[in-house]
Amino acid sequence: PPSPAAETSNPQPAPRIKRRAVCPPQPQTTTPRISQPVGPDQMTMPNNRNYDFLIKLLLIGDSGVGKSCCLLRFSEDSFTPSFITTIGIDFKIRTIELDGKRVKLQIWDTAGQERFRTITTAYYRGAMGILLVYDVTDERSFNNIRTWFQNVEQHATEGVNKILIGNKCDWEDKRVISQEQGQALADELGIPFLEVSAKSNINIDKAFYSLAADIKKRLIDNSKNDTGSSGGVNVGDKTEGGMGSKCC
Repeated sequence: PPSPAAETSNPQPAPRIKRRAVCPPQPQTTTPRISQPVGPDQMTMPNNRNYDFLIKLLLIGDSGVGKSCCLLRFSEDSFTPSFITTIGIDFKIRTIELDGKRVKLQIWDTAGQERFRTITTAYYRGAMGILLVYDVTDERSFNNIRTWFQNVEQHATEGVNKILIGNKCDWEDKRVISQEQGQALADELGIPFLEVSAKSNINIDKAFYSLAADIKKRLIDNSKNDTGSSGGVNVGDKTEGGMGSKCC
């Protein structure tokens, strides 16, 4: 049996083990990259550009007036009578030459239905030129041009170039809006006017070329007042040319 001295002696404390404090691993926080939808003023061309400057155009007007057909005729020189109604917005590109300069036209085609109006008006701001299109065989589309023009004045950039386009001028037997009425409305709005036919390829190129030339002139005039307004792009000089309104 253990001695009494052994029972009364103080036991030795157990040695303390030193432990290194270990911080729990911190989760790595990274900012996710969110792809934003491409908007009208975010749409840019590749850096290795093969043009002297870029012009953004917009086609607006009632549904069924032939905006998409005009764009298809200009961009691809083709026509289809059973063109599907535009849903929302679409665009095509064509590069032309003006006074020895390569001009890339980025042309936006908008839906004419009221339910897409909120979407399409967002694209007014980025446009440098706007084509207001009506159908010479549809009086309602002609009367609605004033409403479309008001939308342009409200949403587009100040000083944007505009042109009034009367499509389907080859349908003389179905015409309800005369050329004189179209010219009178254009004079009232203070913008140029042309009658065209996407089906018969009448004045389509002339409409786009003349609008692009007017925009080019505006860029030149602005660059004279502000050397940085053209974004470092040399737009050259513009040769003035007359523009008729006759559908021939």
